Amino acid sequence: MKKLRTWPGLVAALLMLLTTLPLQAAQSDTDIEKRIEQLLSKMTTREKVGQLALRDWGTYSREDMPAIKQAIRDGKVGGFLNVNFSDVDDNAFAELQRIAVEESPRGIPLLFGQDVIHGYETIFPIPLGQAASWNPDLIRRGARVAAREASADGIRWTFAPMIDISRDPRWGRIAETLGEDPYLTSVLGTAMVEGFQGDDLGDPSSLAACGKHFAGYGAAEGGRDYNSAYIPERTLRDIYLPPFKAAVDAGMASVMSSYSTLNDIPGTANPLLTQQILRDEWGFDGFVVSDWNSVMEMIPHGFARDARHAAKLAANAGIDMEMHTDTYEHYLPLLIEEGEFSKRQLDNAVANILRIKLRLDLWQHPYPRAGNAAAREKIIRSDAFLAEAESAAEQTFVLLKNDDQLLPLRKDQTVAVIGPLAEAPHEQLGTWIYNGDKKYSHTLLPALRQIAGESRIVHAPGLAYSRDTDRKGFAAALAAAEKADVILYVGGEESILTGEGHSRGDIRLPGAQAQLVAELADTGKPLAMVLMAGRPLQLDETLQQADALMMAWHPGTMAGPALADVLYGEKSPSGRLPLSWPVGAGQIPIYYNHMATGRPATDENYTRIDEIETGVFQHQPGNSSNLLDYGHRPLFPFGYGLTYSKFRYSDLELSTDEIGADDTLRVSATITNTGDVVATEIPQLYVRDLVGSVTRPVRELKGFERIELAAGESRRVTFSLGADQLAFHNAEMQSVAEPGEFRVWIAPNAEAGLEGRFTLR
Repeated sequence: MKKLRTWPGLVAALLMLLTTLPLQAAQSDTDIEKRIEQLLSKMTTREKVGQLALRDWGTYSREDMPAIKQAIRDGKVGGFLNVNFSDVDDNAFAELQRIAVEESPRGIPLLFGQDVIHGYETIFPIPLGQAASWNPDLIRRGARVAAREASADGIRWTFAPMIDISRDPRWGRIAETLGEDPYLTSVLGTAMVEGFQGDDLGDPSSLAACGKHFAGYGAAEGGRDYNSAYIPERTLRDIYLPPFKAAVDAGMASVMSSYSTLNDIPGTANPLLTQQILRDEWGFDGFVVSDWNSVMEMIPHGFARDARHAAKLAANAGIDMEMHTDTYEHYLPLLIEEGEFSKRQLDNAVANILRIKLRLDLWQHPYPRAGNAAAREKIIRSDAFLAEAESAAEQTFVLLKNDDQLLPLRKDQTVAVIGPLAEAPHEQLGTWIYNGDKKYSHTLLPALRQIAGESRIVHAPGLAYSRDTDRKGFAAALAAAEKADVILYVGGEESILTGEGHSRGDIRLPGAQAQLVAELADTGKPLAMVLMAGRPLQLDETLQQADALMMAWHPGTMAGPALADVLYGEKSPSGRLPLSWPVGAGQIPIYYNHMATGRPATDENYTRIDEIETGVFQHQPGNSSNLLDYGHRPLFPFGYGLTYSKFRYSDLELSTDEIGADDTLRVSATITNTGDVVATEIPQLYVRDLVGSVTRPVRELKGFERIELAAGESRRVTFSLGADQLAFHNAEMQSVAEPGEFRVWIAPNAEAGLEGRFTLR
C-alpha cells in the first residue's frame, strides 16, 4: 500500500500515461458489438457473473479492503456505488480502477455509480423544485454541472432521473420526482438525461443516466414508501410509462427496478416490465439494475422463498446487475448448471453492461478526471457552477399568494425575519445530498442583509427547527415583529422530513409553526411567508393569516442569494406548480388530469358541511363527486403561479376546426403583460377528448412555453398538435387516436384559459 501514499506523485504519472494510450474501444455500434463478442468469448462464467455485481463501498470497513481488492483482481466485481474521493488509500476511485484495469483477468474497468440526484457538491433545487421551473434547459444545465463535478472524482453513472409519476404528497420521495404529469415529466426527465449524458456518452465528463423506478413506485398505497402499487395496465401505459419511454428514446443508458410491487409482482421480478415492455416493445439496449437490496427484499415480500429463488426470479425477469446483495454471485452458476438460467441469458446480461461501459469509453478514460486535490478544486463548486445553481433556484420559486402586492419587499422597510429555516444551511439543501456540505451553503439571512442593509433586518427564529414545539422563542420573535414594518416568516420542513423512507400521514406545518404564525398574524403587521419543503403542505388557517406566500421547495447551495433577489424584486418569481396542491391530506389523491365522472362537481352543485341542516335529507344538487369538507378543487391547481406582474390571454385561434390523422393543428393566442414590471409567463396547452371508448381525462397537458415579457409587451404563442398527441390506450391495450370532438385550451393553469374546439376525423 505504500506506493499509494505517493498519490498524486508516481501513481498520478502512471495514470496520466494510461489515459493517453491508444483508443481500445471504437465508438461505432458495430465495433462495440464486436468488442463485446470478443470479451465474452474469453470470459469464464465466474467472470461474467462478476460483471453483474454492483457492490456498495459504504458497507465495507478498512478491514474488508484486502478481500475487496482480491475480488476485483479475480474479476468478481463489475462496479461500485458510494465510493468517496477522500476514502481509503487517498483516492479509492483510482486505486480500485487500477486493480481492475491492470490486474483483473480481462482488464474490464469498473463502473462507479452514485445517487447524484440534484447536484454533486454544488447542490441544485430538489427535482420537484426544478420541475416548478417548467424549464427543460435549466434542468439540462443543472444535470451537466452535476456530471462535470461527479466525473471529476471518477463517478460515471448516476441513479437519476427519478421519473416516477406521483399524485400523493404524503410520499416522501415525491421530492425527488418531477411532479404528477406524464408530459411535463417526459420533457423534463429527457432534459435531465441529456444533461447527464451530454452530447457524447464517451466524453469523460458525462454520466450514464438511470431512469427509476420501473415502474409505478410513485403510486405506492397511502404514500407509504416501498409499498404496494395497483395500477391498471391502461393507466400504467398512459400515465406512468411515458416518461420512461421518452427517456429511453433519448438514449438513456440504464433503468432501475422498483422496490414496490406492481399489481402484486415485485418490480425486481416483473417480466412484463423488463422484458416485454422495455426490451421487446421499446428496443432498450442498455442495462437494468436492481434497486439497493431489492433482490433479497423479494423474500419478505413473500415472492421468493430464499436467496437462490430470488436470484432466479430477478435474473430470469431481466435484471442485469444486482445492487449491493450477492445472490447472483452465489447462485447463478448453480442455476445455469441446473438449467434454471441459461448461458445465453447470462451473456445477454453481461453484454448489456459491457455495452454501456464501452459507450462510456471507460477503456480510454478509466480514471478520475481530477487526479488530485488541486485539480479537483478547480472543478468542484466553481463560480460558474454556483451561478448556475443560483439561477436555477430563482426560477423554481412559486408565488402562491400576494395580497395588496406585499411582495416584493422594499429596501426602506424594516423586516423581521422569523422562522426555523431562515438560517438553516443544511435544511435548504434538501433530500438526497450524498456529497452536499452545509458549510458551503449560502443562506438567506446574510443575503437579505446584503441587499437591504444590516439595520433593516431583524432576526429572531422563534423555533429552533421545523419540528420544534418549544415556545420559549415566541416572545423574542414577537418583539422583533413589533420593531418591523413587515414580517418575513421562513418555515416548512427540515430536509429529513422528505426523501426515501420519510413519508408523512400528517402534512401540516410540523412542530409549533402554525401557532407561531398565528401569533405573528395577530400583531397586525403585514406577513409574508416563505415555505421550504419537499412537498405541498396542508396550510389550514395559515394561508388566510399570511398576506403573501411563496413556495421555495429546498433550493440548494445558493438558496439565500436566489431567494433574496426574488423577495426584493430583483427578479420576478416565475415558477409554476408541477402538481396539484391539496387543501388537506384527506383530499389525496387529487390531480388535475382525473377522469370524468357521472356526477361532476362544480362550485355550485354541492352542499358544504357547515351548510347542512340537521335532520334534513339532502337532494340534488347536493350530490356530486366532492368532499363535504374539502370540496372538489385543490387549494392551488396544477400549473398555477403568480408573478409580480399580471398577464392577459386573448385572441385564441385554431388553424382549422377539423384535422385528419396526418394533419397538424396550430393553436395560438396573444399573451400580454398588463403590469408594470418585466415578468415570465408560462402558457400551457391542454386538451380534452370529449367521448372515448374508455373514459378520458378532463384535461391533459400537451405543451407549454416560458416567455419573458416587458411591461406592456404582447407576444403571440403557437402550439402544434397532431393526432399522435391525442392517442391513448383503449381497452384492448392498443394505442389509438379516436375520431371525435375535442376541447382545447391555452391557459395559465389547469383550471383556467381560453377555450376552443376541433374535430379529429
